[in-house]
Amino acid sequence: MEVGCNHAQSVGFSTDGFATTTTMRKLGLIWVTNRMHIEIYKYPAWGDVVEIETWCQEDGRIGTRRDWILKDLANGEVIGRATSKWVMMNQNTRRLQRVSDEVRDEVFVHCPKTPRLAFPEENNGSLKKIPILSDPAQYSRLGLVPRRADLDMNQHVNNVTYIGWVLESIPQDIIDTHELQTITLDYRRECQHDDIVDSLTYIEEGEDKSMNGSASAAPHKEQQQQFLHCLRFAGSGDEINRGRTVWRKLAR
Repeated sequence: MEVGCNHAQSVGFSTDGFATTTTMRKLGLIWVTNRMHIEIYKYPAWGDVVEIETWCQEDGRIGTRRDWILKDLANGEVIGRATSKWVMMNQNTRRLQRVSDEVRDEVFVHCPKTPRLAFPEENNGSLKKIPILSDPAQYSRLGLVPRRADLDMNQHVNNVTYIGWVLESIPQDIIDTHELQTITLDYRRECQHDDIVDSLTYIEEGEDKSMNGSASAAPHKEQQQQFLHCLRFAGSGDEINRGRTVWRKLAR
């Protein structure tokens, strides 16, 4: 996310963290995350230097996407990839808004002229839908409360906090014996400083758990565990976030 913000600022977008153009600021428009998908094939060790490449491009009439490729600088090996989808929202009404031609001209002049995807593979994991989850959850962590450090400049919970909350309800034996390989999050509602959140986790059975990376890097399926997740308001039960994680067994 930091690299994405730095890229947006380097091409002249706002420095307030919203990556807005001049027209967007006049109209009170901001970008908000709709989906995030991250795959890590190899975690950097202490002292490793990582090179991160990022770019944005058009994604439909109300959105944009940003992709990342992470490489080990020493040998050029791809150690991770990520993609995200963002939609335009009116900051005052909190309603989604179509990207106007004027904003489109300001934003996409800095984007690749031909589509480029971090995950070009057909039917890759970033495209998989996350189903609606029903009670009861197999694992849960209830009553999570945002801290001040969890809020962004708009006083809403930031993306990193959602990932942390999802991990709160992962069973401890998975944390002890596996490492996170893939995470997908669908953002459905905003969460504010005074909300109370429940984190629910379900084992996902019968799914293809293969990864998009090189076959040599992929562990056997029996060494992987896959889960579905739901973050919801403790009071109303409304969904805030829906997710999927894949975990690979640690090499001992």
